[in-house]
Amino acid sequence: MAYSAAYKYTKTHEWVCVEGLAGSVGITDYAQSSLGDIVFVELPKIGDKVQAGKNFGSVESVKAVSDLYAPVSGTVTEINEALNSAPETINADANLTWLYKFDVADAGELTSLATLLDASAYETFVSEETGH
Repeated sequence: MAYSAAYKYTKTHEWVCVEGLAGSVGITDYAQSSLGDIVFVELPKIGDKVQAGKNFGSVESVKAVSDLYAPVSGTVTEINEALNSAPETINADANLTWLYKFDVADAGELTSLATLLDASAYETFVSEETGH
């Protein structure tokens, strides 16, 4: 699976795409394929403050429920309402399906957080985690 060089990734399998001081967050293709068929997504509310590395919601599949963690701190400005009625959209294209959009609280986090990986480092991490 090719991962976008425009995104940063976490070891908990979320991606973040930031342009200026606004960003969007989703889960990686690896995460969705590991979970299987996604049946429910719990998202933050507009106006919620999310903190890097802290839980902001969960995704439920036929196999398990997994917590979701914010890659970067900020204030939620929009949620992907379509996921309420069609959570399986994530399975169809996880790399393009955002969960929420946000205003970045601290732009310095984008470069200072050791938890954010570029596409190449994320691919290496996944192959080490899976042994492939």
